[in-house]
Amino acid sequence: MTKSKKSKSEYPVYQKIAADIAAKIVDKHYQIGEKIYARSSVASQYAVSAETARRAICILSDMKIVETIKGSGVRIVSYEKAVQFVKQFRNVRMLNDVRREIISSIDKQIDDNNNLKKLVNELVDKTNRFKSINSFMPFEIDIDKSAVHLGKTISEVNFWHNTTATVVAIRTQDSLVLSPGPYATLNEDDTLYFIGDEECYERVLKFIYSK
Repeated sequence: MTKSKKSKSEYPVYQKIAADIAAKIVDKHYQIGEKIYARSSVASQYAVSAETARRAICILSDMKIVETIKGSGVRIVSYEKAVQFVKQFRNVRMLNDVRREIISSIDKQIDDNNNLKKLVNELVDKTNRFKSINSFMPFEIDIDKSAVHLGKTISEVNFWHNTTATVVAIRTQDSLVLSPGPYATLNEDDTLYFIGDEECYERVLKFIYSK
């Protein structure tokens, strides 16, 4: 299987922290002008390193959502920018989720195709083996009213001479006749079973139905 899925989140932790803080601003958990946690406090709250917390604050600062006041922490300055950032982050996340679903579907399709290919190869292999030990596996043809030799015997139509196929059974409406012999007749709604080489089916079909 193609390894397209990532085992970890596709979003860096600092981006998720920035989005979470912005969402809290949108939800009015924080008010405009209010100071929020310093980097060390953000790091503690989200259980991340000070560097990760710094990068999260930098994103919010770059988006003009907060401003960093040297020696005085971080202050919220824009509700609208926070709304814009949250919408953007959610849209990107939605697109990534769709992308992951598509990749997952493609991976499944590849797996299904590989499994189908394996099953087909197994079928071909087993069919060839079956043919090798069952060289007399019969062909069959249904006889309908358009057949040209209705009512005639196998001997009368020189069946083997014209097709090089040997009739081994005839199924009628009432029964299955094995080894029917040269005097069996070809009747409408019968099913003819015969053996021969690989081309004999086409010869029998042509002989039965070609005028």
